Amino acid sequence: MGAEERPVERRQGERRREERERHRLFEQLVAAEQDERRRLALFLHDGAVQSLSGIALMLDAVGHAIEEGRPDDARRILASALERQRETIQSLRDLSFNLEPVVLRDQGFGPAVRALAERLGLDRAVQVDVDVAAGEALAEQAKVALYQLIREALSQAVGRRPTRISITVADAKGGGATMTVSDDGHLERRRDSTEAFQERARPLSGRVQVDRSETATIVTVSLPEYAVRA
Repeated sequence: MGAEERPVERRQGERRREERERHRLFEQLVAAEQDERRRLALFLHDGAVQSLSGIALMLDAVGHAIEEGRPDDARRILASALERQRETIQSLRDLSFNLEPVVLRDQGFGPAVRALAERLGLDRAVQVDVDVAAGEALAEQAKVALYQLIREALSQAVGRRPTRISITVADAKGGGATMTVSDDGHLERRRDSTEAFQERARPLSGRVQVDRSETATIVTVSLPEYAVRA
């Protein structure tokens, strides 16, 4: 009888371990979402909200200048307000694109990453090589997470003034996936933190490795099978 009960006990133990693992992953996901909301709130408060408040003050100054018969001052202040408004609109567009670009939803993972790479290449005169075809078969949450990880890696790479960046997503042994972003920028005295990568990879139980030298930085993120397959 004891021998018959052992398989049952093992299955029960496995179910309990699976339940604990699901609970752990759920807590990680909730914590990551809270951190992301905090970052978003801080960005909006220190960026767009402050800028719009400044524009409102400038428009008040325009009104006062008109009332006091100073049309040249009014036109000058209004031109500055319009320029700041355009900058604010662009920052909000960039935020919307970075949170979830329309191309990621409508056209897929590859086009979204290439669009991000093209923007960087055009703005910074950097050669960006992209090989992310393997990402198309991944689950939706994995695509979003990998996109954000790639964006973070590119954002940090820009500060090192690279001439070439390589982005790859490949299938890993065991059914998972691996993302690698490398650049040939020079290592600065102030090193970029790996915390941003770890925070974004944590909800999917991803492992982060950052290798640095004087002439190259390689960011590798490995995600397990259960986190990347639908």
